[in-house]
Amino acid sequence: MGRGPVGAPALIKYNDQSISAVTEIAAAAKDAMVLITTVTASDDGSTDFVHGTNDVVLDSTYPVYLFKFINIHPGTNDKEMHIYFTTDGTNWNASKTTTWFNAVHDAAETYTGGPAYNTNRDVQGTGAQTLTQSVGNENDESCSGEMWLFNPSSTTFVKHFLTHVSTKWEAGDAESDDFGAGYVNTTSAVTGVRFIFNSGNIDSCTFKLYGIKDS
Repeated sequence: MGRGPVGAPALIKYNDQSISAVTEIAAAAKDAMVLITTVTASDDGSTDFVHGTNDVVLDSTYPVYLFKFINIHPGTNDKEMHIYFTTDGTNWNASKTTTWFNAVHDAAETYTGGPAYNTNRDVQGTGAQTLTQSVGNENDESCSGEMWLFNPSSTTFVKHFLTHVSTKWEAGDAESDDFGAGYVNTTSAVTGVRFIFNSGNIDSCTFKLYGIKDS
C-alpha cells in the first residue's frame, strides 16, 4: 500500500478509557455553570441582586457571574434598560467607565445601520449605564440579553463587565443588537447590580443569575 503524504497527522485511535474521559470533560464543562437564583419581576420599579439577600451570591465564591434577562417588558412605552452597581448594598453610585455600540435593522427594511459607536451612551462617573435602545411596551415588545461580571469581589482591580442585548426597538419596529462594556472604577468589592428602566416599572421579566466555576 502507498504511504500517506509526508507530514500527514497520524490516525488517532480511541479506547474505552479515552472516550470516557471525553464524556467526563463535557460533564465538567456543563457543571461549571451554576444557577444561583431566578427572579421574576412583575410591575417592579427595579430588580436588584445584592449579595446575601434573597439567595443572591455575589462574592469570591465564583470568579465570573452571568446575568441573563429574558423578555424584559416595560410598563411604559419607549424606555431604555439601565444598570447600576453598588459596593455597600444600599447606594447605587459606584463609578463606571464604559462604551456602547449597536447595529439596527427595521421590519420594513427601509433602514439598516451600524455597527456604530454611540457616544451618548458612554459613562464616565456614577450615572446609569444604558443596556438597550428604547423598548416598546406593546404586547409583543421586549428585550432579552445577558451581562457578564468579572471578579466582583476583587479589592485589587477594577471590575470589568460586558453586556449584549437583543432589543425590539420601539422606533420603526426594529431589531437593535446592543453591545456595552466597561469597568466599575473601584477597588472595593462590588456587592450588587440593579436593573431598571430610565422611568416606569419593569412590567415583567425573568432574571437568572449564574456563577461560573473554575473560570
